[in-house]
Amino acid sequence: MPVLDPHPPNGRKKLLYVLGAMLSITVIIAVVAMILSP
Repeated sequence: MPVLDPHPPNGRKKLLYVLGAMLSITVIIAVVAMILSP
């Protein structure tokens, strides 16, 4: 069993969490910008 598995069993879920976090941060920034805009 190699140390660096090219296809870990939970790699896709971790990638999904990272993409979800980036998307939620983008949405939060957009909402704050809309609130602060006159």
